[in-house]
Amino acid sequence: MNIAVIGLSHQTAPVEIREKLSIPSAQVADAIADLSHSPCIEEVSILSTCNRLEIHIVTTETESGVRDVIRFLSDHSGLNLSSLRPHLFVLLQQDAVMHLMRVAAGLDSLVLGEGQILSQVKHALSLSQQHKGVGRILNRLLKDAIKAGKRVRTETNLGTGAVSISSAAAELALMKVECFEDCHIAILGAGKMARLLVQHLISKRANKITLLNRTIERANDLAAQFGDVDIQTGTLDGMLEIVGSAHVVFTCTSSVEPILHRQNLEPICTGQKLMVFDIAVPRNVHSNISELASVFAFNVDDLKAVVAQNQESRRQMAMEAEALLDEEVEEFMDWLRSLDTVPTISSLRSKVETIRAQELEKAMSRLGSEFSEKHRGVVEALTRGIVNKILHDPMTQLRAQRDMDARDQAMATLQVLFNLETAARQEEVSSIN
Repeated sequence: MNIAVIGLSHQTAPVEIREKLSIPSAQVADAIADLSHSPCIEEVSILSTCNRLEIHIVTTETESGVRDVIRFLSDHSGLNLSSLRPHLFVLLQQDAVMHLMRVAAGLDSLVLGEGQILSQVKHALSLSQQHKGVGRILNRLLKDAIKAGKRVRTETNLGTGAVSISSAAAELALMKVECFEDCHIAILGAGKMARLLVQHLISKRANKITLLNRTIERANDLAAQFGDVDIQTGTLDGMLEIVGSAHVVFTCTSSVEPILHRQNLEPICTGQKLMVFDIAVPRNVHSNISELASVFAFNVDDLKAVVAQNQESRRQMAMEAEALLDEEVEEFMDWLRSLDTVPTISSLRSKVETIRAQELEKAMSRLGSEFSEKHRGVVEALTRGIVNKILHDPMTQLRAQRDMDARDQAMATLQVLFNLETAARQEEVSSIN
């Protein structure tokens, strides 16, 4: 079995391309089902965020599996292969494992050390489990990546004071308007990004915030978390009236289509300067609003200048994190390599268990009917215990062997000494009959 990661990120593709590849949570089930139809794809998980779309697979044929994923991405996005390929990366085996560990740790994020990505990896695992995409290997890999991400945050200072996409957007907005006091700020959306936005805006002395959401209940719930600040709430039905009176607008809804565009902004933009910061992917704001003289629009790709100011001081912390990830990757790869020993170990245990059961039955028949069930249970436990103790050391040593040649030689020796290939064939014939 081979592990592969196929995807694109803020490092390989602009937001115009990333939004076409985005797979909302509601579409993950269908995407997993489509990919699972490939005869060579055994397991699949999908990680879709504002800055990346990654598909992780376990495949019996690497080249065919990767090709099937790329074709799926082309069909899903509507981009032809020649337009899509330049933006994609493909990583295999240990490189794929290290990549996923780095992603979960925030080392591959636009904002180095970003904390939100860890919860997004957890969400990807949950969805893949729910929709039967992951099996033994990807389930272990994603859990190990989450463990690695948590370890980086607890054993290094990378997560200390780390900025998020939301805080970078607030910082960029402050650079553009210079002061948030008495500045009317509207936030469209009431999810996690909106909560972080409110938090960072308040810390920068914003005191006039209107929060709009599809449902008023969620907007009110979010506003209530900041009880000491007067935050107005409403629904997106009244969006244009609020936007028309605002100085700064942040958009972070889950809409897959632009909710602000030239057609609905032009009638309400009557000369007052309006800053629009779109941190959603797919984008909530159409690029044509830049045609309006009084409107200035920014998206997630415009945050890079702000983020660059924060990066250099965090690079040393990132180097410490990389060393921890090397350990986590090696641990996973040891486990993955140990899977090669499973058929031999299973065959050995099956043969020894068959011998144990046969000999136990012979002994029970000689002891006769007067031998109680209680006594039989004691003898059964005794013989199982002996078998387990005899097999424990060779099985443990076989799994722990890192040298592939030495491991193959050990497995071959076991197969010859215990005649395991013959035993396996006999067992297969018996099951057929």
